[in-house]
Amino acid sequence: MSSRRWLAPWKDSAEKPAIYHCISRVVDRRFVFENDEREHFRMFMRMQEKFSGCRVLSYCIMSNHFHILLEVPPMPADGISDEELLRRLAATNSEAFVAVVANELAEARAQGRESWVAEIHARFTYRMHSLSEFMKTLLQRFTRWFNRTHQRSGTLWEERYKSVIVESGVAARTMAAYIDLNPVRAGMVADPADYRWSSYGEAVGGGPKGNGKKAREGLVRACMSHHGAGFEVGKWTEVSRIYRRSMGLALGRKSGRAEVEKGVLRPPMNAAEALEAEDNGTVLPDLKLAAMLRCRVRYFTDGAVVGSKAFVNEAFAAARDRFTEKRKDGARRMKGNGTAAAGVLWSMRDLRVRV
Repeated sequence: MSSRRWLAPWKDSAEKPAIYHCISRVVDRRFVFENDEREHFRMFMRMQEKFSGCRVLSYCIMSNHFHILLEVPPMPADGISDEELLRRLAATNSEAFVAVVANELAEARAQGRESWVAEIHARFTYRMHSLSEFMKTLLQRFTRWFNRTHQRSGTLWEERYKSVIVESGVAARTMAAYIDLNPVRAGMVADPADYRWSSYGEAVGGGPKGNGKKAREGLVRACMSHHGAGFEVGKWTEVSRIYRRSMGLALGRKSGRAEVEKGVLRPPMNAAEALEAEDNGTVLPDLKLAAMLRCRVRYFTDGAVVGSKAFVNEAFAAARDRFTEKRKDGARRMKGNGTAAAGVLWSMRDLRVRV
């Protein structure tokens, strides 16, 4: 199978979300992310989000790696306005720089030179609505800050970042929960709400600006995009209940001691409360998936495409040239730690070791 990066065949469609789970590790897997580093990484991530038009649905910044669930919407068919371009530039550039671009645009408009206006826009928009440009710029900006701060030089990341195409709906919600449960799997906290540098921790705890609105919007979108929900923070109360159940947690935070079962840290869980549901009839599957998420599931980082059987097969058909004639379809049933998702979620890659 080709080593080319997998991109959603519908990436320029306004009808179907293009969602990616992105992962990158520090070179030699060194533990370099302390509190200050995590805060700066999150700041650069949000800056790039504002500039690029991409949206972070879920994220977690660990000690030597990070996860981002990223939606990459297409560029609007008629492009973006001058005002929108300047607003986005302000997210990553100085006021003086934005003022220079604004003056250039004003002069081009005054002279009626549309080709000049288009050239000014093109100078910046090629880096917008792009998975590769989002990740490249984020990693470069953080590396420059880190190297300057720690008087070092050279690369910070061990290899090219990984990305997995994720279907909206159950797959996106499950992937978001898997990302937010990273610090629980690592034994750092008993409840993901207590980890500051993750989407759920930011949504519950407020993040650096005290309101957590961005994180809540992203999780609403991750959980409900297949029902037509956008980045609607007003749906957070409803979504937070669904999301906590997806993580196998009591619907309301309760005191209690975390327990270790077979070497896996498990937060306190109120089974009766977790089973309470009339919304979508998926509660028992949710509980099985939640138990699975307490383990490392390699399909979520190396599966290339994750979603329903039809979704994976659609991506396979669009990338038929990557495979030999012997392979007739794309969807592969999950095994090992991913067994609980078998029949619900499928993977493009048939992983055979460390699954």
